[in-house]
Amino acid sequence: MAAQSSALVFKVHRREPELVRPAKPTPYEVKLLSDIDDQEGLRFHIPVVQFYKHVPSMRGKDPVAVIRRALSETLVPYYPFAGRLREGPNRKLMVECTGEGVLFVEADADVRLTEFGDQLQPPFPCMKELLFDVPGSNAVLHSPLLLIQVTRLKCGSFIFALRLSHCMSDAPGLVQFMSAIGEIARGSHAPSIPPVWERHFLSARSPPRVTHTHREYGQQATIDDNKTMTTMPHNFDSMAQISFFFGCSQLSALRRHAPPHLRQSYSRFEILASCLWKCRTVALRPDPEETMRMICLVSMRGKFSYPPLPIGYYGNTFAFAVAEAPAGELCRNPLGYALDLVRKAKGEVTEEYMKSVADLMALTGRPDFLKTRWTYLVSDVTRAGFETVDFGWGSPVYAGPAEPDVGPVPGLANFCIPCKNKKGEDGIVLAISLPTQAMERFVKELESMLKSPPNETKTFTHVMSAL
Repeated sequence: MAAQSSALVFKVHRREPELVRPAKPTPYEVKLLSDIDDQEGLRFHIPVVQFYKHVPSMRGKDPVAVIRRALSETLVPYYPFAGRLREGPNRKLMVECTGEGVLFVEADADVRLTEFGDQLQPPFPCMKELLFDVPGSNAVLHSPLLLIQVTRLKCGSFIFALRLSHCMSDAPGLVQFMSAIGEIARGSHAPSIPPVWERHFLSARSPPRVTHTHREYGQQATIDDNKTMTTMPHNFDSMAQISFFFGCSQLSALRRHAPPHLRQSYSRFEILASCLWKCRTVALRPDPEETMRMICLVSMRGKFSYPPLPIGYYGNTFAFAVAEAPAGELCRNPLGYALDLVRKAKGEVTEEYMKSVADLMALTGRPDFLKTRWTYLVSDVTRAGFETVDFGWGSPVYAGPAEPDVGPVPGLANFCIPCKNKKGEDGIVLAISLPTQAMERFVKELESMLKSPPNETKTFTHVMSAL
């Protein structure tokens, strides 16, 4: 079920980073981001990695050269990626489309793909070597919006790693861009889905009006126009990281803990998120009266009615749905308690809710989502499509987030990533980060849920004595 990070060590030889510019002249203009894009919680760079096997039919073709050329051509229609972020009044972000280009690193590693192990999953060894942090490149403002490194391996395989300024795109938007590179790398003259900017679709209304309570930003009641959100520091100690694989058997075991008449109605994500929230709470040993928060990312792609988001839109289109419960209630109740809270939170995210978020951002200076010791966020990228990106070498053997955590705060958030285990079974992998002693308790609690039948009569005293 769980796997520790590999101790694999290898050397990487890199050429000097270069700027890849659009293959043709592009418009110089300033484009505003949406009020969903430029919130504080997205002002960081997010890493992605794709592992590709050697393909005999591609012998003689250099993945570095193929991808570099395709990237340059793709930046013509996607020219905002070649620009730089600027900040205006009220912390409003915009892209100055300068055509300066994106950072590109060519590299070679003295390692074979098989040496990464039978099961590719984060955390990956030597990730800093596979995605070089070019000095001065990771700022939000005035820095390249993309950093791409292509690393050839000894066996003819290669690794494509990318770092994106999250303000520009969510996971499906990034996949759309990467797929466009792949299409051009395979011989197309233009992307099959033309990119659409149109960030005004998710910008604040005039005048802005907050119509929902947004607990994800620490809001307890509808705010007035002058109130500013605050967050608490995250103060976890030294962290342990372990990857957990959930295949059909593991998901079925967890589903048995749901109410019998609703078991098949819950999605895989709802089952996993609720289970992780419960196990994590047990592991962290909070005071029983402490409020625990689960934040789920809910995508609104395809859910806007008027006006609908156009096909090809590659901005951020999700909201942070939050479920709350006292720690004691979360621990002592069966899994159905957490499941109901998670499903209700997701259901609150509607078209009007998204518009209310955009208005909240404009009114309050674009606050961060609530980050406390008792907040946990889970992002589902199983349907984003990373595994479909083909540069000519077929589908990747691993595709998706490169790091266990979402964002800059250790242990706060995790990805649900599609993956295969050593037996070739499809499933979901999560790389959990927790303080070392809490991780031991987390593993014990999760294994108990996977092995034991649901016990509806577990008492509060028994649960809290185990904390």
